[in-house]
Amino acid sequence: MNRVPPHRADRPVRAGIPEHGRVPRYYAVKAELFDLVETLGEGTVLPSERELAERFSVSRVTLRQAVGELVLEGKLLRRQGSGTFVAPPKLVQPLSLVSYTEGMRRQGVQPDRTVITVEELGADDGLARDLVIEPGDPVVHLERVLLADDERIGLESTYLSLGRFPALLEKLDPAGSLYACLTERLGVRFAEAEERVETVLATPREALLIGTNPALPMLLLHRVSYDVEGHPIERARSLYRGDRFSFVARLHSDR
Repeated sequence: MNRVPPHRADRPVRAGIPEHGRVPRYYAVKAELFDLVETLGEGTVLPSERELAERFSVSRVTLRQAVGELVLEGKLLRRQGSGTFVAPPKLVQPLSLVSYTEGMRRQGVQPDRTVITVEELGADDGLARDLVIEPGDPVVHLERVLLADDERIGLESTYLSLGRFPALLEKLDPAGSLYACLTERLGVRFAEAEERVETVLATPREALLIGTNPALPMLLLHRVSYDVEGHPIERARSLYRGDRFSFVARLHSDR
C-alpha cells in the first residue's frame, strides 16, 4: 500500500499522503478505495468487505474505518440490508438570490418540503436587530424539512416580521416556495443577502427530523435577505447534510 494515486487538481495533492509516506494504514486504504469508487460509477454496489480487505491486504477493522470516512464524505452510501453503494453526486445550491426550489430544479431534481412548525413568536434581541424591529414584536417562524426527489437533505427555519407581512399566513402555502409567495403574491423584490456558512453537527432533534446520523457533519447557512430599499425581508437558518450538499458561488472583483 505504498502507491500514491496520480495527482489531480480536484483532489488533495498526492492524495493527502506526505512524501515520507508515514500515514495511518486506513488512510492509505481510503485513497486506494476512492480511486476504485470512481471507476465503479454511481449506484454500483461495493465488493464485499472480505474481498476488499484481501485486495488491499488489510484487516476488516482498517477497511471499515476507510469506508466509514468515505460514507461521511458522501462518496459512499450505506443501505441497511443491501450493502454499500457508490453515492450519487452532491446537490449544489448557488450562494445567490436563487430560491431552494429554483436551485434544485436547475439540476433536474424535484424539490419538496415537509412542514414542521408554523408559529408566531416575539422577536428576541438578535432577531429584532436583524429584521430592524423592536424586541418582542411578532414574527412568523416557518420550519420545514427540505427534500430533493423525496430524500430528506436539510432543515430550514425562516423568520419574517409579521408587522411587515400581515397577510403572509393567509397567502402562503407552507409546503410551497416562500420566495415565490413573497415575490409573486406580496410584491417583494429581493436585492441582496448576507450569508455565512459554517460546519456543525446536528442536534438530536435536527438529526431525527432530517433522518441522519448525529455524527454526520452538516453545513449551516445563516442568511439575512434585503429588498431594493435595503430593508430586511427575512432571516433564515438552513442546515444541510454535508454528505449530500455543497454550495457554489461566482465571485466578482470590486475593481
